[in-house]
Amino acid sequence: MNTFQSNLYGEWQIGEGTTIGAMCDIGGTIGKNCKIQSHVSIPPLTVIEDEVFIGPGVRIANDPKLDGNLKGTLIKRGAKIGMGALINGGLIIGKHSIVGMGAVVLKDVPENTTVVGLWK
Repeated sequence: MNTFQSNLYGEWQIGEGTTIGAMCDIGGTIGKNCKIQSHVSIPPLTVIEDEVFIGPGVRIANDPKLDGNLKGTLIKRGAKIGMGALINGGLIIGKHSIVGMGAVVLKDVPENTTVVGLWK
């Protein structure tokens, strides 16, 4: 595991073979053999499965729903998240899905699906 000048906080876990770029905030669980680029925000309650790629500047939110509870995001095995994408909290990004560069994701992304722009 490499974590170059990144902030690890909360109950984080990082799997074997995963690399983390510089200046990331990591509070969630990251699986094996993932590649997390620089300036990525992964808050607590987020779960990233194995072999996921997350491009630079990606932001994952925790969204306090009406009941006041934070909801974690799940990014499933083999998904790829492009540079600068914004992902709302409490969502599921399906297995082997692709979220395009700069996308804003406001609802779940099904398995094997590519999304770009505003996904709501």
